Amino acid sequence: MNSGQLGMCNDPYCTTCPGAYRASIHADATGRGRKRFQFLSSKFIMNPHNEHVQRWNKFFVISCLVAVFIDPLFFFILSVNEDYKCIFYDWSFAIGIAVVRTVTDIVFLLHILLQFRLAYVAPESRVSGTGDFVVEPKKIAVHYLRGYFLPDLFAALPLPQVIILLVMPTYWGSSAANYAKNMLRAAVLLQYVPRITRVLPLIAGGYSTAFIFESAWTNFVINLLMFVLAGHVMGSCWYLFGLQRVNRCLQDACLASKITNCKVFLDCGRGPKYHNFTGNPDWEIWNKDAEASSCLSKSNTYSYGIYQQASIITKRDSFIVRYIYSLFWGFQVLFYPFIWHILFTMGIIGLGLLLFALLIGNMQNFLQSLGKRTLEMQLRRHDVGQWMSHRHLPRHLQSQVKKAEKFSWAATRGVNEEELLKNLPEDLQRDIRRHLFGFLKEVRIFSLMDEPILDAFRGILRQELYMDKSYVQNKGGPIGKMVFIVRGQMESIGSDGNPSLLREGDVCGEELLAWHLENVSVKKETEKIRGPKQRLFSNRDVRCTSNVEAFILQSSDLVDVIINFERFLRNPRTKAATHIQVVWKYHRWQRMRKAKAHNQGRHPMDAAFLLGTERGFITITGLTQRSGVVMLCFTISSSEGVDFC
Repeated sequence: MNSGQLGMCNDPYCTTCPGAYRASIHADATGRGRKRFQFLSSKFIMNPHNEHVQRWNKFFVISCLVAVFIDPLFFFILSVNEDYKCIFYDWSFAIGIAVVRTVTDIVFLLHILLQFRLAYVAPESRVSGTGDFVVEPKKIAVHYLRGYFLPDLFAALPLPQVIILLVMPTYWGSSAANYAKNMLRAAVLLQYVPRITRVLPLIAGGYSTAFIFESAWTNFVINLLMFVLAGHVMGSCWYLFGLQRVNRCLQDACLASKITNCKVFLDCGRGPKYHNFTGNPDWEIWNKDAEASSCLSKSNTYSYGIYQQASIITKRDSFIVRYIYSLFWGFQVLFYPFIWHILFTMGIIGLGLLLFALLIGNMQNFLQSLGKRTLEMQLRRHDVGQWMSHRHLPRHLQSQVKKAEKFSWAATRGVNEEELLKNLPEDLQRDIRRHLFGFLKEVRIFSLMDEPILDAFRGILRQELYMDKSYVQNKGGPIGKMVFIVRGQMESIGSDGNPSLLREGDVCGEELLAWHLENVSVKKETEKIRGPKQRLFSNRDVRCTSNVEAFILQSSDLVDVIINFERFLRNPRTKAATHIQVVWKYHRWQRMRKAKAHNQGRHPMDAAFLLGTERGFITITGLTQRSGVVMLCFTISSSEGVDFC
């Protein structure tokens, strides 16, 4: 299991950190004993990337998700009894919620205990990149106690269960019951914050020990649960605040009625049957009070605000009805009288939000793709500016660098043509290069070459950008490249001082290829390259008169191509010398044969014969002897026909 900079635990069932194993190995005997004792004291220290720990994290996240869904349901324990005009508790539902919450608290407590035996990475080792584990129990305990221990401990406390089972029953039927209800609401809300802040980073991968859901459907379900959770929390809070407004309305009606101890009637405990209100004359007056009745009627005049519908929902006996109405309000601020109508509308809203989210995602990707190049340009300009400032470049150099960056971006639009072509098939690359570099055939020396050789030259062409007033060649300097002008103008100034203009389609440094053809050869015996011992120097200055976009052939690349195609690019004079040697050997053989046949001495002779070659014919026109030296005269009958003697 790869753990990034924290190290590696290849054994999926290992329970000991690699750091603990390394700590047990020491050079001297004393050190080994000390480290062995330390290792024994570090027993059961676990690697945070161990498979068992990862499984526990998944189980812990599921438990926390259940807890964050369960906690808002504590608000639905309370409801309003319209007949008795009081707030009562659903005791059976409260017991069920408390049991589930207790189970999640136990899981949270076990997770806290695990943190005291879970190794962590030393902060100082992060700087050096080693990522060494701390495996000493005391250091691990101190690290956790200084970190998330207090928030975790507070989140794991069973405060709602204690309030429901121990505190609230003692205040039933008294005027202080409202304080117990407020205590329950505060405990649930306060514990909800550390719970939700602890589980979200584990899902999103914010911790080094977090896990990632690899399935796309799992991610979809998690995102959908987060959406439902938001509606669940908002709807539950809406129900709670609506219930508080109803309670406040009843309290105001109690104060206005001037009934003695009427606040006692506002709390029914487990239900009206547990309190004998019917025999109390004050309760008879309270039950017939018009202002108290208006608090629970649809045509009430009390200022409920957005909790107007909540005042009606709180009177429902069924928990499911109250919850579904509240959950729907969490989705959308609308109200429908039928529960199936609500469920159908929730499905429509969920599907609409899903499609809308897909639309927004696609639009976001499209807009990001449009602005990606611009963002890259801005980031590059920022990096270049930071680099120039760091190197303390003078202002005139900074200005030139900025102009060069702008021109480079305008010419290429941030697209690397070489990388783009590399990802295409070879035949398609060849066709594209032939289209882009058609100007090669317009150069005289390239027009005589075959397509395979031209393809080799097209493959080594590189784009180059030149700024206005920059020099491409300097008089007396070496010529290191051939420049093919694609856009812009250059000025060539010779030794006589007369300038000549170079435009689109012109070539600068054409003599470099001819010079390499004359000087580069391959030694066949050892297959070693024999390059030119000297360099070609320029006799002119070439300067840009505008921003120039060009393609270049570097000298080293030219040498490589010439060597690879040396057989096809051989100099005509070299070919002629080879043919002369062949003809001379043939002539000597003819002469020896005739001497044997006629048994005669040496005498001058004329011979003429024709020898077929690949590109033409060599004809011997004469053979003479001058000062003891035999002279051979011949004619090459070809497109380059030349007489040699």
